[in-house]
Amino acid sequence: MDIIIGCDHGAFKVKEELKRHLSDNGHAVEDVGTGSDLSVDYPEYAAKLAKRVQETGNTGILLCGTGIGMSMAANKFKGIRAALCHDVHTAKMAREHNNANVLCLGGRTTSLEDVKKIVDVFLTTETSQEERHHRRVDEISSIEKDNFK
Repeated sequence: MDIIIGCDHGAFKVKEELKRHLSDNGHAVEDVGTGSDLSVDYPEYAAKLAKRVQETGNTGILLCGTGIGMSMAANKFKGIRAALCHDVHTAKMAREHNNANVLCLGGRTTSLEDVKKIVDVFLTTETSQEERHHRRVDEISSIEKDNFK
């Protein structure tokens, strides 16, 4: 699977480890930055990633100190369904029920081992085929359509 990954300074080291983990598991990884642990503004990297997900349809992973800012910024982009996940259960539900296309994680709030587990579950969980879940994702898209004019 092709994965787009981005972070701010608060999760740079976690991102670098996660890139290795993804590559070791056969994923192609496109890194949109940041390239160091020097302080940066997270919205810039959320925007870079969201635009690449829009362009490619690939799955995205965003990391910052808590994942909160990245999820807020990424969800401002049409077609992005960014989910802040704290454990494997929320990652599974984000994909299965909400068809999330961007996973957001906290590099300062989640251990590296848990980050790897969460990512693995997120990437291997299929979207539910139940009509109620598709209907709800369509409702999200409808709200988005009405508000992104």
